[in-house]
Amino acid sequence: MEKYLRETKLLDFSHPDIRELIQNRNWKDLSEYEKIGSIYHFVQNDIIFGYNESDEIPASAVLKNGYGQCNTKGSLLMALLRCAGIPCRFHGFTIDKKLQKGAITGLPYLLAPKNIIHSWVEVYYQEKWLNLEGFILDKKYLSKLQCNFPDITGSFCGYGVATSDFRNPKIDWIGADTYIQKDGINNDFGVFEDPDSFYKEHGSNLSGVKVILYKHVVRKLMNSNVSKIRLSKNI
Repeated sequence: MEKYLRETKLLDFSHPDIRELIQNRNWKDLSEYEKIGSIYHFVQNDIIFGYNESDEIPASAVLKNGYGQCNTKGSLLMALLRCAGIPCRFHGFTIDKKLQKGAITGLPYLLAPKNIIHSWVEVYYQEKWLNLEGFILDKKYLSKLQCNFPDITGSFCGYGVATSDFRNPKIDWIGADTYIQKDGINNDFGVFEDPDSFYKEHGSNLSGVKVILYKHVVRKLMNSNVSKIRLSKNI
């Protein structure tokens, strides 16, 4: 399990901010189950759903931003888990961009690639690997979606969600797999020791001039739209 506890450039858990957070929360003093749960729910809800400047930013930057999406929140989750002594690894995929429709609209949606790099975190618990994906959306954002689509009880795809059970998705840590975008997956790249290894082999979502447009214009529009969804009474 040693390789699943290593620090990397993206999993920079020796950063003072991460060390201070773990110490202040007393995560290292908890049981294994409680460690995973407390860290998981912190990343799920204290780090709200939003779009960072790049997938390939270190965990400390995600913590400083206070927001993230699947790949960036995953890096923070992995860094915190490893710092607390919990082995974890990276599982890479692509998802169909249609699950982002609504959270992403207009020009940003048109510019987005059809197949978007996606990931979840696999954590080693009780001698088996569990899939953790349900941390991507903060509960306030998800609750707002559920309130605005009261008639949907089964499958739902859009606004950052792709699940077969919109009312009761498996997003809480109870010692089992958690999911919120699983039903949008259309390609599986397999398991990697860390996000650094994955991005070195497969790259991230954008390249060229799209990177500049995304960083300085598009993502700001996306974050504004997500914020409006989280705070508004109606979509």
